Amino acid sequence: MSMNGDGATAPVPRRPSERRIPTVTRVEVETDRGVFMISVAAELANLHPQTLRMYEARGLIEPKRSSKGTRLYSQEDVEKLRRIQEMTAELGLNLAGVERVLRLEEEIESMHARIEEIELEALQAQVRLAEELEQVRRSFRAELTVPYRGPLELVRAADARSPFRNPPKRS
Repeated sequence: MSMNGDGATAPVPRRPSERRIPTVTRVEVETDRGVFMISVAAELANLHPQTLRMYEARGLIEPKRSSKGTRLYSQEDVEKLRRIQEMTAELGLNLAGVERVLRLEEEIESMHARIEEIELEALQAQVRLAEELEQVRRSFRAELTVPYRGPLELVRAADARSPFRNPPKRS
């Protein structure tokens, strides 16, 4: 810094080799990790901090706590707060309605997870049955395949007799 004529300081221009290149650091954090204090979370969700406390008292949101007891909100919490805000402001639901919607969404999510488990179990059972069926087929082939060791005789079709017809009468 240098002093100019009126006594104020002006930044000293740097030489081109001294210019700093700004760097951007990107940090990724799990979306369920509590990282925002209540004031930041309230600002991100466009709510008053007291509203967040009220939502917590009603059981709509459960922020993590630091070792000293400070509320720490995750990105998932902020998204949930935004959804609650949307349901109350835009859809006109009261908090009891919001509680019911959130509970039903949890039930649906749980049912979807159970359906996926059942589908996987069914697919595994189908694979096991196909393997067992193939094993039974192989064993039947082995039992039905009997090597013929007798003399080879050719019989004309006209001379062949059906084993199902009555035998010719003898006189």
